[in-house]
Amino acid sequence: MAYTAHRTTPRPSGRRHPLVATAMVLPLAALLVVVFGGWDAVVTQASSVGVMLGR
Repeated sequence: MAYTAHRTTPRPSGRRHPLVATAMVLPLAALLVVVFGGWDAVVTQASSVGVMLGR
C-alpha cells in the first residue's frame, strides 16, 4: 500500500486571482486557436460586427 501524506494545514478556500486564472487558460486557448484555425473565425466575426455597427 502506498504511503500518502496527510495535510496538516487546510487548503485555502476562495477564488483564484484573475491574472492566475488567465495565465492558466491562455496556453490552452492558444493551442486551440492553432489546432482548429480559430483565428480566422475570430477575424471573420469581428469584421461582421464592425459592418453591423457601421464601421
